Amino acid sequence: MPLARRLTLGDAVAIGLGSMIGAGVFAVWAPAIGAAGSGILIALAIAAVVAYGNATASAQLAAAHPVAGGTYAYARAEIGQWWGFVAGWSFVIGKIASCAAMAMTFAAYAAPEGWQVPVAVIAVAALAVVNCFGVTRTALLTRILVVCSLLGLAVAVGFGLGAAPSAAPSPLPDATAYGVLQGAGLLFFAFAGYARIATMGEEVVDPAKTIPRAIVLALGGAIVVYTLVCVAVILVLGADAIGSRAPLVDLLGAAGASAWAPVIRVAAAAASLGALLALLTGIGRTTLAMARESDVPSFLAKIDQRHHVPQRAEIAIAIIVITIVLLADLRGAIGFSSFSVLLYYFIANAAAFRQTGSARRYPRALQVVGALGCLVLVATLPVLGSAIGAAILLIGVGYRMLRLRLARA
Repeated sequence: MPLARRLTLGDAVAIGLGSMIGAGVFAVWAPAIGAAGSGILIALAIAAVVAYGNATASAQLAAAHPVAGGTYAYARAEIGQWWGFVAGWSFVIGKIASCAAMAMTFAAYAAPEGWQVPVAVIAVAALAVVNCFGVTRTALLTRILVVCSLLGLAVAVGFGLGAAPSAAPSPLPDATAYGVLQGAGLLFFAFAGYARIATMGEEVVDPAKTIPRAIVLALGGAIVVYTLVCVAVILVLGADAIGSRAPLVDLLGAAGASAWAPVIRVAAAAASLGALLALLTGIGRTTLAMARESDVPSFLAKIDQRHHVPQRAEIAIAIIVITIVLLADLRGAIGFSSFSVLLYYFIANAAAFRQTGSARRYPRALQVVGALGCLVLVATLPVLGSAIGAAILLIGVGYRMLRLRLARA
């Protein structure tokens, strides 16, 4: 049974923005500026270029293959089943860890001390329920959360740019080539949410036109937002942003607008919730696609006939995320998620590079830029995170090899 096509261009753009304008825009500046120093805007530009290359690959693939599953489905069709499995497994495992981290980030803003874990669990369960009642409800809630996030960012940028002429920020440390690339790697993951639009290709109205437009519009909007916030932070805080746990709250303090700090905290909580909602939705669709091919248990391929959503997949993912939240706080320990995301997009570029004829919408040079960008950014990741990512990838490959051997036997 196919999913119902109910998402409009506005819905798809909102889901993309909700994925990209998450909690990262409120917190990424401390480590990114610490790495890139005075080259932070160059790092942002590099991240945006790599993201654009990857986004055009996803858009081109989604137009030719308007089905659920994102790069898992595209790679299976374009370059082979094993490549598709590696992409799907990387996406699901990496983003499940991101879900747990995002739930804890939301709770850190929204819950009093000692209540973070219960609140994080409730948030995951509540969003899973929303997803189970139909994709239009998911899109509506995402729109509301995106608006709350953007209003909070507008407050920070407004006060930050207004105070900049009279502020005297401490100078940023000198930039190095490696530091700029590392900063770009940190910032890149803030833009990675456009894949969520592609994973929902089976639910978008007129996907051949809507998905490419939505991906480019959402990415463009996110780049504008991140650029404005970056300029405000470096003009007001300068190097003081490096040691800040809440740079935008500190920005308001430096701008003499501390009374507005609760607005930023509410906006950050809303952004975390919006990103978590989009992540759960995208993982559910990729899991559905993998279950249809028996790359994960086929039990998860069931689609609810009333609400036209993969309820079993949504519930299973929510249970796994809740279990992780109860067992460990992953906010500082999801380096392998970065490895998985870059591998996912590298495969997307490889699949798009193979497309020919009427399927081609963008120059192959963009896929080359996207693929090389992924490889360069992988090189900047901590060795431990990459090692964990590689180990989890091998576990998935071993599982599929065993399943195929048993099926042949």
